[in-house]
Amino acid sequence: MSTELQRNTIVGFVTSICLSLLKLAAGIGGQSSALVADAIESLADTVGSVMVWQALRVAARPPDKDHPYGYGKAEALAALGVGTLLVGAAVFIAAKSLHEIVIPHEAPASWTLIVLVAVIVVKELLFRFVMRGAAEFDSDAARADAWHHRSDAITSIAAFVGVTLAIWGPRLLKIPALVFSDEVAAILASGVILITATAMIRPALSELLDAVAHDMVDKVAEIAREVEGVRCVEKVLVRKSGSGYHVDMHLHVRPDLTIQHAHSLAGKVKSILKSRIPTLTGVLIHVEPEVDGDAAAVTAAISGNTARGTHTAPDLTSE
Repeated sequence: MSTELQRNTIVGFVTSICLSLLKLAAGIGGQSSALVADAIESLADTVGSVMVWQALRVAARPPDKDHPYGYGKAEALAALGVGTLLVGAAVFIAAKSLHEIVIPHEAPASWTLIVLVAVIVVKELLFRFVMRGAAEFDSDAARADAWHHRSDAITSIAAFVGVTLAIWGPRLLKIPALVFSDEVAAILASGVILITATAMIRPALSELLDAVAHDMVDKVAEIAREVEGVRCVEKVLVRKSGSGYHVDMHLHVRPDLTIQHAHSLAGKVKSILKSRIPTLTGVLIHVEPEVDGDAAAVTAAISGNTARGTHTAPDLTSE
């Protein structure tokens, strides 16, 4: 899994480097402030790709003594870092564009439009390529990597519109002020980048703060209830860590079950859950005796079994 995601990230990294240098050279040579700003945003994407790549390598490490839950949260940290970089890029683009608006300058060179079209096509293809891998392995870091390719394509589209108006607007519409259209487009694009960054940062923060994965909770509880011998399922907690999930749950079983039988049932539930939901990396099951509202009857059943030398399972945790 991690090998394929890392390969996708490397492809995005190399491509982003080439496109960033191309846009920067075209922006400087073609006198387009929007294209230069777009290049800066692409450089932020490239740094983000490096962060994602390193995070995927760390997240792929197996659990150890000091990290028994593994290193999956490295992906969320990378997603948070990439989102923060995009926020910084958006602020920089907006500030630079506002500065350029107050300085008189010539329209960009018309050949810069060809560069922008090529960038838009390549970046959209990269988004689809990386997003397929992110969806397959449910990786927030890879998903963040894909979205910063999409955000780069969006800023390039905005730059294309702005540069087009800046080049042809003053000539065809006789409105000299349209020469500043590329700066205006860059400012609008910075707002889109901020929205994308927010959408990226929110799930990363939720994972880092161990927010409950509600959809997975319902799925886990439904599967556990189908297992023969399980009387009730309660207190199901599921938290995401990288591309995997950790589950903590309580099962109610017959109060007269022996510890051995209760432990076997918990193991069976765990095995079925992990086979039905491969992304479960850890399942901790706490077994409790079923209580039907008649506490005295349950207590009597437990006491009777104990008197006969049979140990019951009023409180058992199975990993």
